[in-house]
Amino acid sequence: MNAEMQEIYNDLKTRYKAQVIGKKELAKEFGISLSTVDLYMAKGIGIPPYTRLGNSSNSRVVFTIYSVAEYLSANQIQTQ
Repeated sequence: MNAEMQEIYNDLKTRYKAQVIGKKELAKEFGISLSTVDLYMAKGIGIPPYTRLGNSSNSRVVFTIYSVAEYLSANQIQTQ
């Protein structure tokens, strides 16, 4: 885990006090709407890996704090 990812991970862990977050929290972190998260999930792009808890269409979806931190650190654009 690089320093940037570690910093993001620690921040998320401190704020959510959990190992996973839901779609609502992911939308907040990414600065997008919940419907955009749903759209990205349907298209399979723009979000970190997730787990669906259950087997029905309205099952709860969770994202691990680790995968969110990894995704955010990998997709940052460096500016000068």
